[in-house]
Amino acid sequence: MVMVLVFASTLVVAVLVSQLAHRTVLSTAVLFLAAGFVVGPGVAHIVTVTPRQPVVHELAVLALFSVLFTDGMAAGASELRRAWRLPGRALLLGLPLTLGAIAVLARYLGGLGWIDAFLIGAVLSPTDPVFAAAIVGRTEVPARLRQLLNVESGLNDGLALPIVLVLLAVSATGPLDAMRLGGDLALGTLLGVVVPWVFVRLEQSHFFSASAKYEPLGLFAVGLGLFALCAVTGANEFLAAFVGGITVASVSPQARDAFHRFGELVTELLKLAALLAFGTLVTPTLLGKVGVDGWLFAIAAIILARPLALVASLHRSTLAWREQAAAAWFGPKGFASVVYGLMVLESTNPNAEHIFVLTVITVAISIVAHSSSDVVVARWLERHTAT
Repeated sequence: MVMVLVFASTLVVAVLVSQLAHRTVLSTAVLFLAAGFVVGPGVAHIVTVTPRQPVVHELAVLALFSVLFTDGMAAGASELRRAWRLPGRALLLGLPLTLGAIAVLARYLGGLGWIDAFLIGAVLSPTDPVFAAAIVGRTEVPARLRQLLNVESGLNDGLALPIVLVLLAVSATGPLDAMRLGGDLALGTLLGVVVPWVFVRLEQSHFFSASAKYEPLGLFAVGLGLFALCAVTGANEFLAAFVGGITVASVSPQARDAFHRFGELVTELLKLAALLAFGTLVTPTLLGKVGVDGWLFAIAAIILARPLALVASLHRSTLAWREQAAAAWFGPKGFASVVYGLMVLESTNPNAEHIFVLTVITVAISIVAHSSSDVVVARWLERHTAT
């Protein structure tokens, strides 16, 4: 209950300063990360949390499931048809280039073999729209840039997931059960299509009709049921969540719109709780394991890998150079990277702890750097757009 009290107190502070945070370099994400660090073993020793505790794993899994479910809803067929050019470049060129660049850095700075280097590249390549909220949510920022970042960050978590799972299986000790891995992924995809489709068709039939009050709860129940079905059957819950969100957006944009506000709030609460727990893992002991090469890797992954990859993928696009610079900078390593790092830690990969430490320090630096610069960059873009 101590952790619940800490979360509630931090949430109260976040709500009270939320308007100020919207106008300044303050950040809700940084607030929860800092609160976790202060109450954790690193400073006050109020809460003791370890990466392998079941509560950390379950919270992270549930939060990522919610993130992927809501992210998938931003990727309906009609949205992708209307806005595929710039996000398509970022996803189909920028994501692989970012993954490859991080892999090279991990090989020569992180001291990892090539398979593990590509694994951490896949772990750290997704971006998080929460840490660029001041860009995505500001109408003063050019619409095409907001659309690029929004669609890209909404899809790259799910696109990186199969790569993480395959590389995780290949890098683990023991025989690779390719049939089981493929079956789990296929079943997750199937459930992600069937379960939401059946619900939407029932809701649209002549026999049923949801009231406005209960309509958002319908998709909440679908997501919860999908999560439980995956746990029972062994299907991959993350792929099911992402495909399920895409299915909802494609079959019933109206249901997606009714769920949007409620779903975003639930996801935000889960992410903030997970960030608080993540902050408790950033301890002096862990930081002492990073080493000089690890710090150089983390900094280079943030200021070199993503920016160079996105600039290359957006070369000769319709974006002005300032918009390209903003898009290249806002490649924050988001919440998905935290959970993928925990998945690596729980695996039998012999370098799991080293990969997790590099992931933690990279994500922590990214949260601070990107969350503290979003408003500054937004105002910079606004000034030059006005002129």
